[in-house]
Amino acid sequence: MTHRFPIKEIAAQAGLSTATVDRVINMRPNVSAQTKGRVNAALKELERQEGQLAARGRRLFIDIVVEAPRRFSQKIRDATEAILPNVTPAVIRPRFTFQEVMTEAETLAHLTRIAQRGSQGVCLKARDLPAIRAAVAMLTAKGIPVVTMFTDISTARLAYVGLDNAQAGRTAAYLMGIALRGQTGTILLTQSHDAFEGEEAREQAFRAALPKHLPQMTLIEMSGGAGLATLTASQISTLAPQLRELRGVYSMGGGNRAILAALQAIKCGPQIYIGHDLDTENRALLRRGQIHFLLEHDLKRDMARAFGTITAQHRLNAIPSEPELADVQILTPAHFA
Repeated sequence: MTHRFPIKEIAAQAGLSTATVDRVINMRPNVSAQTKGRVNAALKELERQEGQLAARGRRLFIDIVVEAPRRFSQKIRDATEAILPNVTPAVIRPRFTFQEVMTEAETLAHLTRIAQRGSQGVCLKARDLPAIRAAVAMLTAKGIPVVTMFTDISTARLAYVGLDNAQAGRTAAYLMGIALRGQTGTILLTQSHDAFEGEEAREQAFRAALPKHLPQMTLIEMSGGAGLATLTASQISTLAPQLRELRGVYSMGGGNRAILAALQAIKCGPQIYIGHDLDTENRALLRRGQIHFLLEHDLKRDMARAFGTITAQHRLNAIPSEPELADVQILTPAHFA
């Protein structure tokens, strides 16, 4: 059994004699399983204490780089600031880089600058594009752990935290089937950008599950509005001829107030509207019954998981034990009655 602690220290932690601990450490016979368990538990506790002592007074600068509408970035900032007082054992110093639209070149520039100035970790919400994958691999090679949030990147990141996006897509298909059972017509799927892997996973799962519930429905897809009002409204207008028999909307990327206003302008109100994320805009739409189901998850849990994963990479604590993927929560107007 390998260890780096004096026998006397292990014995004191385990409440056993040094002779007994020596027998366990050197794997000698006639030692009970219970005694071995106590020694193993003592070693784990000493490692945990060692990490706490090493971290005492230590600051970790973690960069949070996010492409998202301001309303969602604010949710991320609020969740981060809410959990910071409870993050242990190190003191986390977040550095926020938020942009509503962040091109591949802009994201690459941000990540390159982080690599040059140094960082203890990066929490990243970005598009799954070649240069960004290369930048994540470059950060990892420099010893800067990267955790992707809410949308994944298929490269050498340390972990992904956020919603189980495939589960969300299947849930949306189920809810749509309950609301529109037996009907025909059109369902509009909207994404903020088709390079966000998380939204793509929602869309693929929705498409795969929907025929079981609504086999006669036609799907119309809209992507690229970035969740922003002007771009989203413009795209809806161009789709007007295809939306005359609109029955439902599954909005995977936000911009719901703009989508609803644009649909109202072309007199194509949906019977059922499903969105994501309880930000200020969506809360108001849900209260008014314009959004019928909102798929939500706990951002504070996600940020705590991201920070815990990064600090574990620095050997300051154990890797968080809860699942990486967050279950979808279904909110309705009844939650705010």
